[in-house]
Amino acid sequence: MQHQIKEISAHDSVAIFRALGSMSRARIIELLSEREMNIGEISAALALTQPSITKHIQILEEAGLVTSDYVAAPQGMQKRCRGVFERLLVDLAPKIPQAEGYAEMELPVGMFADVEPHPTCGLATREKIVGLVDAPVSFFLPERANAEILWAAGGFIEYAFPNTLPVNSHVKAIELVMEIGSEAPGYNNQWPSDISVWVNGVEIGSWTSPGDFGGTRGQLNPAWYPDNMNQWGVLKTWSVDSTGASIDGSFVSEIKINDLNIHPWMPTKVRIGVRPDAENQGGFTLYGRGFGNYQMGLIFRIRHETDDGLLPG
Repeated sequence: MQHQIKEISAHDSVAIFRALGSMSRARIIELLSEREMNIGEISAALALTQPSITKHIQILEEAGLVTSDYVAAPQGMQKRCRGVFERLLVDLAPKIPQAEGYAEMELPVGMFADVEPHPTCGLATREKIVGLVDAPVSFFLPERANAEILWAAGGFIEYAFPNTLPVNSHVKAIELVMEIGSEAPGYNNQWPSDISVWVNGVEIGSWTSPGDFGGTRGQLNPAWYPDNMNQWGVLKTWSVDSTGASIDGSFVSEIKINDLNIHPWMPTKVRIGVRPDAENQGGFTLYGRGFGNYQMGLIFRIRHETDDGLLPG
């Protein structure tokens, strides 16, 4: 039987101690720590009437110390009871409310987990182009891990953000921040593209990039990078909370944070791309720390709170 350890404050322990303030109920807890039992078995073990055992079980259930199910038996249904916790830990210090916290992770644009780039496409480090321009296989070369700019006329790119929050954390909201634009041959300031973002396979919203920006050099671009290529993007923020999804604070969809299945110690997969049925098929360009106008990679923020009391057992 699998049990848990329950950590409680002195304030929260009153109901539990009240439930345990009976030798009969304490003995029931001891019996159920060994195995599941029905009302009749508990009655026989303690030499108490079944109505009395039923009342004791009800009190223990209300305190969260016992859980029960009704199952089929040869003479109808029977109530099977089991203990919930193996150990109770009581903290006698005053309980301090936990404030909400933020966790922030940054990935270089080259540290993607999956990709399907459509030419025109390419990627570059601060020192050079990786592989060959317009050759999708370049995205699979080892040097791609150091890329700080990448572009594709279509398809997608996907990142896996590690989530190392405590296991009893509850995610309340997320933000994804990136410098991004369209992708045209060379550059084209009027080149619209409907760029979508998915989180764990759920599309949260699309933004229409007005162009693949050039004509003036990005502030961070290395000296060797050609003037006739895309130079900089727009800083955009996709957000999801309990009310829905937004881009730069403007509502875009009914997708809510609980729809995204974000859990501690599981990677959060973020996909960026252009849907095959999008009206504006203008591709995407992502700028990292060494290109464009913002010295940053892809930033993923999680707003969370910690659920008190439950520890893995």
